[in-house]
Amino acid sequence: MTSVLVTAPIPQSALDILTQAGLDVESYSGDGLITKEDLLRRIVGKDYLITPLSTQVDREVIDADPNLKLIANYGAGFNNIDAAYARSKGIPVTNTPKVSTTSTAEVTTGLIITLAHRMVEGDRLMRTKGFAGWSPLFFLGHELAGKTLGIVGMGQIGQAVAKRMAAFDMKVVYTQRHPLPAATEASLNATYATLAEVIEKSDVLTLHCPLNEQTHHLLGATEFAAMKNSAYLINAARGPVIDEAALLDALKSGQLAGAALDVYEAEPKVDDGFKALDNVILTPHVGNATVEARDAMAAIVANNAVKVDQGADPLYIVN
Repeated sequence: MTSVLVTAPIPQSALDILTQAGLDVESYSGDGLITKEDLLRRIVGKDYLITPLSTQVDREVIDADPNLKLIANYGAGFNNIDAAYARSKGIPVTNTPKVSTTSTAEVTTGLIITLAHRMVEGDRLMRTKGFAGWSPLFFLGHELAGKTLGIVGMGQIGQAVAKRMAAFDMKVVYTQRHPLPAATEASLNATYATLAEVIEKSDVLTLHCPLNEQTHHLLGATEFAAMKNSAYLINAARGPVIDEAALLDALKSGQLAGAALDVYEAEPKVDDGFKALDNVILTPHVGNATVEARDAMAAIVANNAVKVDQGADPLYIVN
């Protein structure tokens, strides 16, 4: 009987798909993330690996299991896997794109609105010292209507954010390697620009690009210095896209008005400096943390293992 290792708790629906297809399933159910040592021990002899993006699958892990025929990543990203090395071994690596789009776009939209209107800061105030009453100049935030939303990475999530924020009468400028088709730009009321132009024009800058060699520390001290000092930064992409030390300096100095982070450079560790700032919102990587998105992701990884077991090609091969 062929076997699959699942390295984190996932929806039962996925396990049902695997067992109903006749696969022998071993699931990690310990506290916290699986350790490298435990992963190396458990993976030996397995045919398929289903793993979340929080687990590193490097050459050592891949080499530990000569039987490995598939690495199905439970996540839209796959920077946790040495996909090139897996390819050299003839092992397909898959991810779970598309199904995270709605959830991540909704979370991003929520972060933008919440940051601009200081909602988290206001909640914290009301849970502590409270306020003296309504006053014309008290606790002012900013309206989004008429402001410019800059989007770095105009894939499915970036486009979904643009669509939602257009309803708030925001102007949209975006950047990526290539502009979208003119018809798509028109439907989103979005304008293509260089990264430098987007950084300079944005009142709100949101990141939706993948993490790779080109985007690592895409935003650092130089880019923050070029932004409006009234601008807000949102990151629901990948933590290392931002130089967090430079971001912290920019926030402390008033170079930026605020930031909302759902991902972190040394995730899950968060720099204590961000925790001390009232103009920063911190969320625990919940971009696609909805029942709907996680169930859909579960179906993809499980069905991909079944497809390979039945001699078919899996969906969403990234290598």
